[in-house]
Amino acid sequence: MSQEHLTIWKSCLQIIEDNISPQAFKTWFAPIKPLKLESQVLTIQVPSQFFYEWLEEHYIALLRKTIRKELGPDARLEYSIIMENVGVSGNQTSSPYTIKIPASNRQSVKNPAVNMPVGMHETPIKNPFVIPGLRKLNIDSNLNPNYSFDQFIEGECNRLARSAGYAVANKPGGTAFNPLLIYGSTGLGKTHLAHAIGLEIKEQNPELTVLYVSSEKFTHQFIDAVRNNSVNDFSHFYQMIDVLLIDDVQFFSGKEKTQDVFFHIFNHLHQTGKQIVLTSDKPPVEMQGLEQRLLSRFKWGLSADMQVPSLETRMAILEKMMYADGIELPREVVEYLAYSITSNVRELEGALISLIAQSSLNKKSITLELAKQMIDKFVKNTAREVSIDYIQKIVCDYFDLPLELLKSKTRKREIVQARQIAMYFSKKMTKSSLANIGLHCGGKDHATVLHACRTVNNLQETDKHFRKYLDDLEKKLAIH
Repeated sequence: MSQEHLTIWKSCLQIIEDNISPQAFKTWFAPIKPLKLESQVLTIQVPSQFFYEWLEEHYIALLRKTIRKELGPDARLEYSIIMENVGVSGNQTSSPYTIKIPASNRQSVKNPAVNMPVGMHETPIKNPFVIPGLRKLNIDSNLNPNYSFDQFIEGECNRLARSAGYAVANKPGGTAFNPLLIYGSTGLGKTHLAHAIGLEIKEQNPELTVLYVSSEKFTHQFIDAVRNNSVNDFSHFYQMIDVLLIDDVQFFSGKEKTQDVFFHIFNHLHQTGKQIVLTSDKPPVEMQGLEQRLLSRFKWGLSADMQVPSLETRMAILEKMMYADGIELPREVVEYLAYSITSNVRELEGALISLIAQSSLNKKSITLELAKQMIDKFVKNTAREVSIDYIQKIVCDYFDLPLELLKSKTRKREIVQARQIAMYFSKKMTKSSLANIGLHCGGKDHATVLHACRTVNNLQETDKHFRKYLDDLEKKLAIH
């Protein structure tokens, strides 16, 4: 069998990789599989309709140009969309179905498993949120209006989760992302995104019943239902919901009866084409204490992670908050906050609020010095390490160099020296791997970082001017 389609697609990927960010390439192009090449028509397999639509919307020009470069001006691209088909029984069937779509000829692709008509349940039943007999359309969604998509800062750290969330919000129950599981460490915006999805759905489809509930609240309601002998009412209530958003599902761990009732509610909602959105602190594969049958259902849709925000995203979050509150801060203060608090958006927002409060109470203007004092108090009880980003900033400021030069490929002596010093302090003052340090310094490999550290160690023993550089920088970093 001819392998020409593999060779052609490999050549295309090399061109595409040079034109987009590594994260975008990994997310949107690495999962694509070339299927065949016939008469200058290349067919590629993509995992979902949303995936296809994203490519068409964001990368079609690049794809078209690349395909024509490899196959000539008459070349065409076809998509083969393969989604896992979920049968009416709720079990995943082994045979996916395929839909072929020519590039730039967008069509609606419907998953028959999520477009089944369903009757409206209006029987008065016990509502665990308010009082018995409340009708479906009167249910309070429990959504926070401040957690909208407009207030959500997008970055590389959350782009996939945000994009999938927005797709779900525009077509609840009608995408391959059902359930949508958003996971990540605390304070990275999972709850915000879940609320944003719910708010957007309510805005576009006011007739739908949307409900946000924490796993803890769900569990307590179930315990009350068991105590009051009203488990059937509890189950029926949740089975009426059109869009169910459950926060922190990892807290179902070890609660067998709660997991059992949720399993049946999940099945009913999924089979009737209702949308389920879950959040968790870890992906399904790492969840402990949850039944396998539940974990397998969590994997039916999409699991999208929320990563630690980059420096640019952290600064954008601070600037958004300042704009919303009508506050102006010196640029160096905003930079210092963004450089200092790296792992948690909630802590970042808390630090800004504390700084403003401190300034207001003490009638002091907000300066870099005040920010440093506040940060020290704000995080004094937590183990804190300086970040690679901040080390690079301090080194660049000290030598009066732009950060872009430090991360560039230039071999100018003064740039190389500054880069090596930044690598040295990054190894000494952070827990990062050599590979990660190299990545932050313009994509250098671990051997380059190791060489830099040895060079700096040698120079500080033989060059007193160089040793002064290190002493000065160590003091500046210690203040941090």
